[in-house]
Amino acid sequence: MTTTARNRMRLLVPAALAALAVSATTAAASAPSAAPTAHSATAQNHRSAAKKPKAMLDAWLRLWNGDYTQAPRIISPDFTVHAALLDGGDGSSIRGADGLVAWISQTRAAFPDLRFSVQIDPLVDGDHASVRWTATGTYAGGFPGAEARPGTVVGFTGTDTLRMENGKFVEYWLNSDTLQLLTQLHAL
Repeated sequence: MTTTARNRMRLLVPAALAALAVSATTAAASAPSAAPTAHSATAQNHRSAAKKPKAMLDAWLRLWNGDYTQAPRIISPDFTVHAALLDGGDGSSIRGADGLVAWISQTRAAFPDLRFSVQIDPLVDGDHASVRWTATGTYAGGFPGAEARPGTVVGFTGTDTLRMENGKFVEYWLNSDTLQLLTQLHAL
């Protein structure tokens, strides 16, 4: 497989990851506080903390939708990706805001209108959020080995898990159904 083919295959995974991260945080921030009214200070602190992840996830979604100016604000310089990439990589080469933006740009080149939606409300535990998502988009062509025609609408699913630290995303775990995507692209 050529380097260009590997780079094209790496495009599919990042978009799914980003969408999941945004959806998980947004849903977590929207969840009502379970704190009793007797502890109003604690409940208020909880709500304030929940607003920050929601804002981060909203910015994450805008980033994945092409607003790359969001990256420095929400992505830590230490940001790392953990994913089984189509080229056999583990995502460790995607580092910081610049690496993520490059990955998103490559993904959007193959699927310029790629959009994600939440299938199941996210699970949030401390500084981690995880969400199940569905992605749909229109194939623009150029994916190595794909025999699908440009204009083919594809859909696939996945789960994103994100870790936040000091108001930024620092780690991202992606688990997407690339078999489903590759089958629709007639790349198998």
